Amino acid sequence: MRRVTFLSLLLLVIGAVAHTALAQGGQTLFGDVRITTENDIVVPQEVTLILRRAPDGEVGRQTISSRGRYRFTNLTAGDYEIVVEANGKEIGRVQQITIRNLLSNSPQGNQYDLDFRWKPDTPPPGGVISAADVYDRPAATKSIFAKAEEAVAKKKFDQAVDLLKQVVDADKNDFQAWTALGSIYFAEQKFDDSQKAYLKAIEIHPTSPRPYLNLGRVFSSQKKYEEAVEPLTKAVELQPTSGDANYMLGECYLQLRKGSKAIPYLNDAANNGRPDAHLRLGWLYNAAGMKDKAAIEYEEYLKKNPDYPDKNKLKEYIAANKKS
Repeated sequence: MRRVTFLSLLLLVIGAVAHTALAQGGQTLFGDVRITTENDIVVPQEVTLILRRAPDGEVGRQTISSRGRYRFTNLTAGDYEIVVEANGKEIGRVQQITIRNLLSNSPQGNQYDLDFRWKPDTPPPGGVISAADVYDRPAATKSIFAKAEEAVAKKKFDQAVDLLKQVVDADKNDFQAWTALGSIYFAEQKFDDSQKAYLKAIEIHPTSPRPYLNLGRVFSSQKKYEEAVEPLTKAVELQPTSGDANYMLGECYLQLRKGSKAIPYLNDAANNGRPDAHLRLGWLYNAAGMKDKAAIEYEEYLKKNPDYPDKNKLKEYIAANKKS
């Protein structure tokens, strides 16, 4: 069985330049987003930016074109971060954006420009396939499913949907095909259809962790964090070493302002292939005033990702706050 990913992304955030201004009703944060790539690879047409304020959580989100400008208005002073998503999956974040109530010569506000480098794989539709997800597909539908994989790799999603529908019409027990349908619907932001497809996969094969994880992703993308907790908890139970499942569950608890519940899941995520969980823990500890613990998390993150673009900022924070 091939090991595949629906999207594998590399985010490079460069050059953050800040200007502060006191705008009517609050501060404004804005900037240009630019996505570059190599070898004429097609970049996503849209990205979603999620703005969070420590310790309040999400304060706004907006979807813009991949070469557009974002703008968040009426913000209060404080520390913020921007989380970036493409096709329903987080691809990176910019942390420690500080907005102050200061007057400046710039009437526009605080500017942070984001520059991304996009590096996707060519994925078939089923997402990462684990041993628990293996399905012995009948010969009658094997070729159709393979054609659906090829269609997704070429980003012909409508064609892939038609092919996968043929698969499930012929074999309603093909939970992989239902999961793949859910993933395509989710990428197209057809959330109701995506949810139904994942629920069908769960009904057929309730011990497969992938549809639970993806269902939690659907709810989280709609800010339905309470609804996301149940399927993500099940995903973690079925696959305790899943960095993605632990990370997403921890993030849900953070959004629900249940930091104590979030910590163990973020710790597990950090130890299972999601080093960015250290950044999230650092953000949480900093917001709670536990700067020494935040410094430890940032230090652990830099050990795993020494080429982090804002590493100097983290190093300054560590030097100022880590206890000897």
